[in-house]
Amino acid sequence: MYVAVKGGERAIEHAHDWLAQARRGDMAVPDLGVAQIREQLALAVDRVMAEGSLHDPDLAALALKQARGDVIEAVFLIRAFRTTLPRFGASVPVDTGDMQIIRRISATYKDAPGGQVLGPTFDYTHRLLDFDLVGDAAPAPAPESAASPDPVPHILSHLGEEGLMQPEPAPDAKGGPDVPDLTRAPLEFPASRPLRLQALTRADEGFLLSLAYSTQRGYGRNHAFVGELRIGHVRVAAYLPELGFDIEFADIMVTECETVNQFQGSKSEPAQFTRGYGLVFGQSERKAISMALVDRALRARELGEDIGDAPAQDEEFVLSHCDNIQSSGFLEHIKLPHYVDFQAELELIRKLRRDACAVPEAAE
Repeated sequence: MYVAVKGGERAIEHAHDWLAQARRGDMAVPDLGVAQIREQLALAVDRVMAEGSLHDPDLAALALKQARGDVIEAVFLIRAFRTTLPRFGASVPVDTGDMQIIRRISATYKDAPGGQVLGPTFDYTHRLLDFDLVGDAAPAPAPESAASPDPVPHILSHLGEEGLMQPEPAPDAKGGPDVPDLTRAPLEFPASRPLRLQALTRADEGFLLSLAYSTQRGYGRNHAFVGELRIGHVRVAAYLPELGFDIEFADIMVTECETVNQFQGSKSEPAQFTRGYGLVFGQSERKAISMALVDRALRARELGEDIGDAPAQDEEFVLSHCDNIQSSGFLEHIKLPHYVDFQAELELIRKLRRDACAVPEAAE
């Protein structure tokens, strides 16, 4: 007979105490500060902000500390905190063409106007452990050059000037009410491209990476070039009707990726390139590239392309499973008590076994 295990408030309190002790670790080791996490684990902080849909490096660092480095748990904490915040309005679309660039590369134009900027990247490291980091040695200062005051146009705009790139619809300059908001309304199908992009930008990075990889391996015929990947700071502003102009209130770092994909054309459109788009908080180029590849794959239907059985082209599959908070919640709930459900399954299995044994005896 299966016996249900009983727990209580005292056991839960003790579990919380044990968690706090495990989080702190060896008391002989100095405590890890939020500022240290924010400054030295910046890529993890950026991922928590992106998937948590809240730009606040200090809170993301605190969430990482509280979650013992578990990124999804940290994202959960940020999402929960986000729901407590008042909402004053929406910002106007950020102008990434006016970005203060720290990194800008293109795989399509070697001599891109405005130049390529390698910036801080792992791309050219040897992936060898650096044991100097065990100590407290400070790195050598990086050389600096004067920043250019001129705006750096998007590289794909040059293809657009030749009519070789499918134009994008002009954004609503005032962030009008027609723009869907995934954080305030449930996801509905078919989803518009703005809604899909919102879902992808806060989707789990690992899930998007796998889907993007699948498109490169042939599931969806989505061969792409990185037209431009740029990382830098953009200004965030809101339009105030009372004043009649925009007010800048923040400066945030974002990563933007535009991919170039072939399009064979249709009866109404000539052959040209199409675009996949990715934009995420912070420095997260793997996520931005993945997002751009999946965005382009999800456009297959609207571009009149053949839809096969590629998961990355299945809007319902991608958008319903990309959120790591929803997926981990549904997955992890099975470790909570299911004693009654299991008891019913147990009785069913026993009955089936009894019935199976009874049939041969009846036949004899």
